[in-house]
Amino acid sequence: MNKTTGVENINEEPGKHRETREREKRRTMGTLWLWLLSFFFLVGLLCTLGFQLMCLVDLEFDYINPYDSASRINGVVLPEFIVQGVLCFFFLLTRNWLMFVFSLPYLCYNVRLYMQRQHLVDVTEIYNQLRWEKKLRFFKIGYLIILFFLSLYWLISSISEEDE
Repeated sequence: MNKTTGVENINEEPGKHRETREREKRRTMGTLWLWLLSFFFLVGLLCTLGFQLMCLVDLEFDYINPYDSASRINGVVLPEFIVQGVLCFFFLLTRNWLMFVFSLPYLCYNVRLYMQRQHLVDVTEIYNQLRWEKKLRFFKIGYLIILFFLSLYWLISSISEEDE
């Protein structure tokens, strides 16, 4: 209602609703991009760990020598740690507390390995640690698969919100 003329302005309310709808649509699209980005980060981490596991299996079956296997694994360990740290920080910045809390133990474990200088595979000890290294990679893959399905759930949920 206009205060000076006392006449109701019919166009005033729909404009407010349109702004609210536009704001809600931008927020939903931002959420969709957030989950797509985390989805691709997790796919990249899973591929990196799959590559490491394949190198260890090739070494176990004597398809590759220990030096090549260790150098291939050590070449992707640090990028794996960085991507996981960025993903965890990304969840923190976007206030996705549940995903942040779920990804935090994996980040803490990686930081502990890095600080103790145990993140690289030793060429001379790789045969003795082969079983342990494979178990470690399988555990990481299992943990990331849980995060992957949670991210996939939230991605599908945000897409369904977009349709409504």
